Amino acid sequence: MKFISSLLFLLASLVFAMGAWWLQHPLTLDKKVVEVTIGPGERARAVVQSLVDGGVDVQPQLLHWWLRLSGQARRLKAGSYEISGNPTPRALIAKLVRGEVAMRSVTLVEGMTFAQWRELLRKAPNLKADTQGLSDAAIMEKLGRPGVHPEGRFFPETYSYAKGSSDLALLRRALQEMDQRLAAAWAQRTPDSPLKSPDEALILASIVEKETGRPADRGQIAGVFNNRLRKGMLLQTDPTVIYGLGPGFDGNLRKRDLLADTPYNTYTRAGLPPTPIAMPGRDALLAAVQPAHTDALYFVSRGDGTSEFSSTLKDHNRAVRRFQLGQH
Repeated sequence: MKFISSLLFLLASLVFAMGAWWLQHPLTLDKKVVEVTIGPGERARAVVQSLVDGGVDVQPQLLHWWLRLSGQARRLKAGSYEISGNPTPRALIAKLVRGEVAMRSVTLVEGMTFAQWRELLRKAPNLKADTQGLSDAAIMEKLGRPGVHPEGRFFPETYSYAKGSSDLALLRRALQEMDQRLAAAWAQRTPDSPLKSPDEALILASIVEKETGRPADRGQIAGVFNNRLRKGMLLQTDPTVIYGLGPGFDGNLRKRDLLADTPYNTYTRAGLPPTPIAMPGRDALLAAVQPAHTDALYFVSRGDGTSEFSSTLKDHNRAVRRFQLGQH
């Protein structure tokens, strides 16, 4: 009996020694990158077969045996994986256990509209299009914000995501990020701010984002709009008019457009428009609630991305003649 026990111990030691050698032996791949997807609750044998079918040159019985023996079979994470190089079985198993799924990224740009963002998401690589065919209202309802207009509600940022994940999940992250950024900005507002709520700050930030040609002018532009709000003046900002014209806008803003009354026409309606007009970034949010101290009430583009600011209508008209009409 003692002899048999010793023999079994010897055999077990040999098996583990061979297993340890095999675990460190680099595997070869049939292609540069092998793509494998593990479904939720998928059994180890099916995972091993997927690896073999995908192009990993490994003994399936041996890998399955080791997964079962080591207890790793129950720890494999679902997801899409990309395997490259010459990984050892140990490294391969560790990758699947840690859930190191293939990642992609998409940059959602400040100043863009929700419609433009939806197009970016549609073209994002390996992102599941769960929002395809849904209206904006339906998307917001799925995100738990029924009745909320989507414009301006998502924070512009570069978002990484697991290959095969949902565009709806990515939008939920951007929505939560904007909630946090807006709350932080609102908490830092100046005591004399004419803005009455975080939503008003978000609306003004979106206007500042669209009016900014040079980042350094952002605070001054916000200062002009804050001053106008305090005085009850019309904001008279072209980007809101353009937003109100919708997809039919051809890029040429005409006098009749400025006179056509819509909820977004700040030439015909006082105060802020009913919703944001674009996705504002962090700097625009802060500028809206912490504007530059200025007595300017007007600004006009100089044609080089910068703006000319004026505190009187007379000076503003002079600036318009110089920079817009070319009269000196």
